[in-house]
Amino acid sequence: MSVILVLVAFSIVLAGGFLIAFFWSVRNGQYDDPYSASVRILFEDEKPREPSKTDSTPAKPTDEPSPNQ
Repeated sequence: MSVILVLVAFSIVLAGGFLIAFFWSVRNGQYDDPYSASVRILFEDEKPREPSKTDSTPAKPTDEPSPNQ
C-alpha cells in the first residue's frame, strides 16, 4: 500500500513539473507563430547548385602509383 502512495506522489510531482514547463514555454513565446509551420510544406526547397565549367576542371594525374598497384 505504501508503494502506491509513493507512486501517486511521484506522478503528481511529475505532472506539476510538466505543467510548469508548459506555462514557462507559453510565457516565453514558444507558441506565438502557428502560421509559418503550417505553410512551410507549400514552399519548394532550394535547388542544389549545379557545378559550373570552372568547377569541373579535370584533376591532374599524379606520378605516384596508387596503393592498389
